[in-house]
Amino acid sequence: MEIMLGHYDKRRKHLMKKILVVLLSVMLLGSMAACKKEEVAAQGVTDDKVLIANCAATSGAFAPVGVPFTEGIKAYLAYVNSKGGVDGREIEFLHNDDEFDPVKGKACLDSFINDDKVFAIVGHFGTPVVGATLEDLKEAGIPAVYFATGIGQLYDDKATAEEKNLNIFPVQPIYKTEGQIMVARAVGNFGAKKIGVISTSDDAGKDLLAGAKIKAAELGVELVEVQVAAGATDVSAAVTTIKNANVDFVIGAAIQATIPTIIKELAAQDVNKDVITTYVNVSPAIANLFKDQIAGKFDVYGNGWVAFDAAHQAAIAEYAQNIDAAYAANAYAMTGWIAAYFFVEGLKRVEGTVTWEKYIEAMESDPITNPFGGVIDYADGARMGTQEMNLSKVDPTAPTMWVEVEPLANMDEILNK
Repeated sequence: MEIMLGHYDKRRKHLMKKILVVLLSVMLLGSMAACKKEEVAAQGVTDDKVLIANCAATSGAFAPVGVPFTEGIKAYLAYVNSKGGVDGREIEFLHNDDEFDPVKGKACLDSFINDDKVFAIVGHFGTPVVGATLEDLKEAGIPAVYFATGIGQLYDDKATAEEKNLNIFPVQPIYKTEGQIMVARAVGNFGAKKIGVISTSDDAGKDLLAGAKIKAAELGVELVEVQVAAGATDVSAAVTTIKNANVDFVIGAAIQATIPTIIKELAAQDVNKDVITTYVNVSPAIANLFKDQIAGKFDVYGNGWVAFDAAHQAAIAEYAQNIDAAYAANAYAMTGWIAAYFFVEGLKRVEGTVTWEKYIEAMESDPITNPFGGVIDYADGARMGTQEMNLSKVDPTAPTMWVEVEPLANMDEILNK
């Protein structure tokens, strides 16, 4: 009998252990379920609204750029809202004038992020303001789509969470990327093996040169580099260096104030080699300053990132129908439209609860096609701005004094890779 009772006790203890394990497991699962937090939408997002903002100069010397740029953003958002918004949410846009002042721009950005609690910054404007606030954007982690500047600080071919720049989405060309494209054009379109680079000492010149050096090293092409002061009125020594080096092609890594001086001096010294310059110089006003001096000597080319060919006519017509007539032919208004377009494309891709993390993932999920330009791919942390550009040449007989000679293409396409 004692043996039987002992056996019974062992069985009962074993059974109790099993019951205890089951109870503990149930309790643990219940505890985990209780601890699991419900996904919460990011700031600036409600069931019927997404709040975004920008700081831009809409008064003072830069108002002719900032006003149409901001109107372009408003026009595209109004167009989207007229069709029901995105997933039933209307997009509300806030704007403050920072007068192109970095101090005011910094205060403006801080107010939008921390007081108004906007979801994203769209169309951050101007080199001095962007330069002064880029680290603030990174630290906040807020999505920032389109920067109206090409400064090199925006460039990263592999953004990471550790660098806190996954939330940065440049669209407009970045000078470091464009410098690479210039070398690709020199080699792919003109067969250059030895390229002269005349760069200015400002950020634009330095960044264009940095990009050129990256691509030249990759392709095994020789660069002859000379630097001049931004706004210099005498660049004769630099041009003489390029002439004596007997280069095949010349890159004018300088913006509006200095490029006419460089080109006129190249003509004066009979350095009869074709020249390529940045997209910011592709305007009638700039071409008019040197067209007579280069006639019959060499051609001047410039990059571009907006196309008006047949492939883009439907998008251009859509823009013209939805923008104030005063801005229908305004390039700055078109870029504002592009800024809003890129933001909305990302928002459309977000599934479920709208968070900053999901928005960033959505922007990286597939390339986005500029309605008036090429494709930008943000996958794997690529933050290089526009990676497809066309090529125009100075032609005094053309209405705009520039004619497109090569269509939009990326570097691999230019180099026939």
